[in-house]
Amino acid sequence: MGKFVIIIIIIIIITTTYLLVSLTLIYMFYRDDKKNDNKLSVGYFQLFRFATWTDTVMMVVGGVCALIHGAASPLMLVVYSMMTDIFVAHELEVQILVDPNKTCINNTISWTNGSKYISETSTFSCGVDIEGQMTLFAYCYVGIGLGVLISSYFQITLWVSAASRQIQKIRRTYFRKVMQMEMGWFDCNSVGELNTRISDDINKINDAIADQMSIFIERISAFVFGFMVGFIGGWKLTMVVIAVSPLIGIAAGLMAMAVGRLTGQELKCYAKAGAVADEVISSIRTVAAFGGEEKEVERYDQNLVEAQRWGVKKGTITGIFRGYLWSIIFFCFALAFWYGSQLVIYTKELSPGGLLQVLFGVLIGAMNLGQASPCLEAFASGRAAAKIIFDTIDREPEIDCLSEEGHKLDKVKGDIEFDDVTFYYPSRPEVKILNGLSMLIKAGQTTAFVGPSGSGKSATIQLIQRFYNPKEGRVTLDGHDIRSLNVQWLRSIIGVVEQEPVLFATTIAENIRFGRPGVTMEEIVQATKEANAYNFIMELPQKFDTLVGEGGSQMSGGQKQRIAIARALIRNPKILLLDMATSALDNESEAVIQEALNKVQMGRTTISVAHRLSTIKNAEVIVGFEHGQAVERGTHSELLERQGIYFTLVTLQKDGTSKVAESTESDEEDFSSEARYFRHRFNQRGSLRLRSSSHLSNDFEPDEVTSYSDQCNLKILSDGETSPEKVLSSLFMEYIIVKRNIFMFYITFISCPAVTFFSQFVQGYAFSWSGELLTRRLRKMGFQAMLRQEIGWFDDPRNSPGALTTRLATDASMVQGATGPQIGMTVNSLTSIGASFIIAFYFSWKLTLVIICFLPLIALSGVFQAKMLTGFANDDKKAMEAAGQVSSEAFANIRTIAGLGKESAFVESYEQQLESPHRSATKRGVIYGICFGFARCVIFMAYAASFRYGGHLVSSENLHYVIVFRVISAIVVSGTALGRASSFTPDYVKAKIAAAQLFKLLDRTPKINHTDGEKWDDFRGEIQFLNCKFTYPTRPDIQVLNGLVVSVKPGQTLAFVGSSGCGKSTSIQLLERFYDPDEGKVLIDDHPSDTVNVPFLRAQIGIVSQEPVLFDCSIAENIQYGDNTRTVSMEEIVDAAKKAYLHDFVMSLPDKYDTQVGAQGSQLSRGQKQRIAIARAIVRDPKILLLDEATSALDTESEKTVQAALDEARKGRTSIVIAHRLSTIQSADIIAVMSKGAIVEKGTHDELMARKGAYYKLVTTGAPIS
Repeated sequence: MGKFVIIIIIIIIITTTYLLVSLTLIYMFYRDDKKNDNKLSVGYFQLFRFATWTDTVMMVVGGVCALIHGAASPLMLVVYSMMTDIFVAHELEVQILVDPNKTCINNTISWTNGSKYISETSTFSCGVDIEGQMTLFAYCYVGIGLGVLISSYFQITLWVSAASRQIQKIRRTYFRKVMQMEMGWFDCNSVGELNTRISDDINKINDAIADQMSIFIERISAFVFGFMVGFIGGWKLTMVVIAVSPLIGIAAGLMAMAVGRLTGQELKCYAKAGAVADEVISSIRTVAAFGGEEKEVERYDQNLVEAQRWGVKKGTITGIFRGYLWSIIFFCFALAFWYGSQLVIYTKELSPGGLLQVLFGVLIGAMNLGQASPCLEAFASGRAAAKIIFDTIDREPEIDCLSEEGHKLDKVKGDIEFDDVTFYYPSRPEVKILNGLSMLIKAGQTTAFVGPSGSGKSATIQLIQRFYNPKEGRVTLDGHDIRSLNVQWLRSIIGVVEQEPVLFATTIAENIRFGRPGVTMEEIVQATKEANAYNFIMELPQKFDTLVGEGGSQMSGGQKQRIAIARALIRNPKILLLDMATSALDNESEAVIQEALNKVQMGRTTISVAHRLSTIKNAEVIVGFEHGQAVERGTHSELLERQGIYFTLVTLQKDGTSKVAESTESDEEDFSSEARYFRHRFNQRGSLRLRSSSHLSNDFEPDEVTSYSDQCNLKILSDGETSPEKVLSSLFMEYIIVKRNIFMFYITFISCPAVTFFSQFVQGYAFSWSGELLTRRLRKMGFQAMLRQEIGWFDDPRNSPGALTTRLATDASMVQGATGPQIGMTVNSLTSIGASFIIAFYFSWKLTLVIICFLPLIALSGVFQAKMLTGFANDDKKAMEAAGQVSSEAFANIRTIAGLGKESAFVESYEQQLESPHRSATKRGVIYGICFGFARCVIFMAYAASFRYGGHLVSSENLHYVIVFRVISAIVVSGTALGRASSFTPDYVKAKIAAAQLFKLLDRTPKINHTDGEKWDDFRGEIQFLNCKFTYPTRPDIQVLNGLVVSVKPGQTLAFVGSSGCGKSTSIQLLERFYDPDEGKVLIDDHPSDTVNVPFLRAQIGIVSQEPVLFDCSIAENIQYGDNTRTVSMEEIVDAAKKAYLHDFVMSLPDKYDTQVGAQGSQLSRGQKQRIAIARAIVRDPKILLLDEATSALDTESEKTVQAALDEARKGRTSIVIAHRLSTIQSADIIAVMSKGAIVEKGTHDELMARKGAYYKLVTTGAPIS
């Protein structure tokens, strides 16, 4: 007994040492995250908070079925024990009856003389009908198998179906809650992160509450029942084994906590990467124009590197835990084999069958506890993912746009008053935008806001719409504080036309219907006529059913603006807000639409933010803004007499257009007073989201993945034969019974833990590294492949930013689900199968062949499952991409949606898109359940057939019963391994579909090649358009350019003018080689553009667009973006900023050039964004300068100064200018008037005015060219 105590003490010391080593290793990988003290996950049962009564019943019934399924294997051991005793009794009878002096009389062994044979005071029974007994046991196995088939089917089907219902509800609730949030919340959360969370993170919650939970219950049930069977068979031996179980529980808890926290960090990194991808794909034209593809890939990869680091830590900790777990299990077996042999041989407290019952009961229990650990990892990941999702769902918005609360006034007069309003953006509380603003806007009047960029004009508009609440003071409507009014109702009485109009990816008619539900086609037609949009719409082949593209990408700026105005007009609003409403229109359209707006303004409270005199001089009240305050107020003539801010702005504009006045013999008064320039401080908004500066990540080769996989495979080939679930137990059984080599096998089990611990550690580390490396590489290559495509590819609705971001996030993670650790488990299973077959065939080929007949059934169920699930996965993928498009469009255009009060419409659209994947998930659950149940049932049927045939071989061919056990155990182990490998089928199917999509993208050859083409040193900048004809790929039936012929010499300035949609911007896109002409050629220095190297060509071109795109980083980094071929110094940045008249404003900010501009520059005014874009173009120092309405967003004073900078920048460069304001083009060397894709006349300003043709008509319509 002393020896036994010593061994117990040694085992406890060794296991404690393993625990300490494991904890140390976990701490080493976990300590970097320790500083993050806030709770990063939710409680597990909180994941089920959206379960309905029906879902709960389904999960309870499914859980009961999982309990029954888990109990099947341990309960089978009772039959197994009795069967073993029968085999042993039969073997003993055969061995005794070898003596010819002994015989069987009345089922008792007797001597031939009739006396009973007695050994050690007991008699021996005989006459065992081995085949009859085996037939009875076979029926038992068949019964258990049928029970497993039914229970496992319901176990999987009910849990998967219940999970799909809950996930659908979580997605709906999350999307609805995000759409309810106030604008300040969106300022602090990027669109890309929201898209990633609604796809990737919710998928992780699904993994945690679907089949993984039912499998976890099944394995815990098998653990509990296994130990129960052990207690029934021999409580002493079972108690000895249980003594070390608490060590397993401690490690499991620590592992779950560590994995949950690390998963949370990994998800954060992937969300940031998703935000980068969404931002870049949404701004692909700007990225391409400035050659920023490689820079953006590096910025994206920077977040992937961080995610990879957390993923490797997570995999390593999981490997440490599994190694520790199996070490404890092996120690248990070492102890059990040694002590069990004492109970069988010396004390005879256990029969051989009882010993096997205890050992296998404990084995099954311990094995299932070990196999439950991957489920814990899924739970931890789900809990971490749920934290931010549920936090968002639980957050109460400050301004709930979907709430029914608040007053709805019976009659609206339209008086709006600002009473000492102070306001700053929630993301930048230290910078005041409005500072004690007080003013009254009377009902029925047209009030114009003027002032320099950043003075608070647009912020005032947003407060009226109640996008934000004032921090101090109040805004009232007819004497009612707007905070007391119903938000939806308030926005329904307001019509808004913005400078940068947002259209949705649907038809023109549907876009206009967003203005007011239930409008007739006649009303839509009337609204388009009033907005001067009817004629161009009717020229389109599909007319009102024409798709406008993502964000209206298939329309010109002017066409988008006119559709947006029609949308506002059809709303018939009480209050009309015009924020630079005609800025994107040509002069002729502006005059017509301004007249229409003047008509609809009658009887309405109208607020107009504008910089052009033509749009505000007729306003009844003009309010001058400066420093967030209303500093002057009056009519046009009153303010001119006062000679304040308004006078200065008007004088500057008059100076710019005085030459036109002379040309057209205008009677307008000539303001001779010299403009006084005043310095003003710009208020600025920033972003809480800081982005670390991009830096080059180390390149890695494919060989890295291969080398790690090779290491893993070598390791796992050894590990596959040391796991206790393999064949060792059957090899040792006969020796335990007959007292031989017990100590040797005890030593074997003592040595196995060291090998297992090391191999599991290496497996966890190496496979997680290879898996994370592969995922990172796939994401990076996928992103690179997207940025490599031509611009026309992005015009396809199937390749919208939302769909591409969703595809990028989900495809790589799905491939990862079938690689990395899954490869380790698969190789482990295949190793087990191989070793088992070798052992089985060696000992009895006949019995092995019988059992092998059942293995194809398991394999076929896996193949059938894969085929069925592939179809569902394809449908799911398409449906979720469609849902991703809706969510991406909604989040990106949230201000427009909120202004229109259409949050509910997008919520309904998203919920409709979720119906298809929900139905598919329900069908998938049924198929998965059938295949899963069949695969598990076949194992029991194999037991039934093999033991029945084994009994026949023992009876008729005198095969030793130990060989029967050995062969059956080996083959059933292989069957279990095959079943476990087939359980990866759903992951494999998803990975296969995702990989096919990724490889299709990687293999696609862009129509415009970025690598080949000509380069030359002496780039002059001569440009010729020779008979160019062009149609957009998504609208081949609409001729945009129709024989364009124009040329410009090096150093000259060419100005394009003409009505909106005539092809001006398209010409610039051909020059940038975003597209190639269908017919004709574009020549650069006499080289056809389609033969010129694309990066080389774009490096010679600088562009400033009408709607400038900024990236979510600092002002300095945005200016540096102008030249991505080198590192732009701070001195160059400052110099460019000074030339763009930006420097003074930047230096007034707290963070100066490190100020974050927000997503798409959302924290800046339009004028500030435009000046950053100009500085970005200046720092590029291009040979060709493209100015597409470069000063359209600037106030008059800023335009004057920036125009001077642009004029300076144009010197010595070939310039192409698209403009509607005469002041920006009258000095051009060539002015080309375009109409319907062709040049109708060209010449200098004076020549064209003298000709009195199309250009003269544009100039003389009564306003500056627009």
